[in-house]
Amino acid sequence: MVREKRNENLLHLIQKLHDTVNVSLDMNCICSVRRIAKINSKPDRPRNILLTLQTERQRDILLSAVKRYNKTNRPNHLNSTCLGIEGESPAIYVTEHLSSTTKKLYAEAKKFAKDNLYKYVWVKYERMCMRKNDNESVLLIRDLSNFEKLEVK
Repeated sequence: MVREKRNENLLHLIQKLHDTVNVSLDMNCICSVRRIAKINSKPDRPRNILLTLQTERQRDILLSAVKRYNKTNRPNHLNSTCLGIEGESPAIYVTEHLSSTTKKLYAEAKKFAKDNLYKYVWVKYERMCMRKNDNESVLLIRDLSNFEKLEVK
């Protein structure tokens, strides 16, 4: 969570993120970077930052670098202090941007997984996947009706 500031420089913030997670950044790769509207307009939460890169590969490199950074810095995951932002140090989450429909489906999938002892739930390329355990096959979740079919089994 990065607090909003008047006249903030989001490009500079993205450059700091890349430097922190040790990924080179070609500024020509960035299509856009902006704050986006909130679904739930709670006044205490800042709007999310949306970074659009030219290719999915560039996005995947950044996402895997953030995961690697968080694994190697276990007690001190990526937070605002890591990016040189003074004050509180709330965690910063770097994820794939999801449509509101996919976000709702993901929330339902996590709830279903918890209630039915599924070990893994993830989204990649706007596709929802679940796995009961390491030995089971991956299930692709397209809509809420998939959960009804899984409950029957």
